[in-house]
Amino acid sequence: MSGTTARPNMSLPRRAWEIRRKAVRMGEVQGQGYVGQALGVADVLAVSYFHALNHRPDDPEWEGRDRFLLSIGHYAIALYSALIEAGILPETELETYGADDSRLPMSGMAAYTPGMEITGGSLGQGLGIAVGMALGLRAKKNPAFVYNLMSDGELGEGSTWEAAMAAAHHRLGNLICIVDFNDQQADGKSTETLSAEPLPDKWAAFGWHVQRVDGNDIGALVAAFDTARTLPGDRPRAIICDTVMCKGVPFLEAREITHFVRVEPDEWQKALTVLDETRPE
Repeated sequence: MSGTTARPNMSLPRRAWEIRRKAVRMGEVQGQGYVGQALGVADVLAVSYFHALNHRPDDPEWEGRDRFLLSIGHYAIALYSALIEAGILPETELETYGADDSRLPMSGMAAYTPGMEITGGSLGQGLGIAVGMALGLRAKKNPAFVYNLMSDGELGEGSTWEAAMAAAHHRLGNLICIVDFNDQQADGKSTETLSAEPLPDKWAAFGWHVQRVDGNDIGALVAAFDTARTLPGDRPRAIICDTVMCKGVPFLEAREITHFVRVEPDEWQKALTVLDETRPE
């Protein structure tokens, strides 16, 4: 069964809004954070945790859970928001983000945070770990899925494509890779730094079933996740999600976007006000 909180009937758009708002609140605590990515990927996380994943909020180590791997460790602020919204972490810990001895370090670490399956940070490693997990689950006859959320920048890492080739070779139908394609990485636009296009064709050539969707369209995401879970056969599945950095906060969307979006001290509350004005039911 999918995880729920005390508000089980909340809509997916509202879940995504809650994730965005929590990410901005955490950014305000430290005065920084990868909030541009968090705002952009919030819809993907809402569909993951409140539609697709089998998990138990009160038992994050449940053996039957689907594994959700955050390959992009600097997206931790986004995943923490989803884990808090899902009831895996208490909301009171939001105020400790990035502090000494916090369970919410600025880059995701599995040893610190319930619900954080791997320690990300050395980019390009997540899919390889996901392949190993998927192999292990299959060997144990555990029907759980492994989801790996990675960035478009990681497509420039050779280890990503080695793992993609291994997943197809081993026929890992229990592996779903989600690519957050926001066209940004530390060196600039991903498409200008080292283009991986035509991306669907590349994944398909490696033996994967591929879908490409608007990563900020919840209906399209639900359909893509459902297809990935129910697809017959034993091909690994990729969902390429085209997302908009800073989605949901227009004044941040409108500025020149870079890998690390700088938010001025007075803009955190302004961002929360903008979100509050657009709260879905």
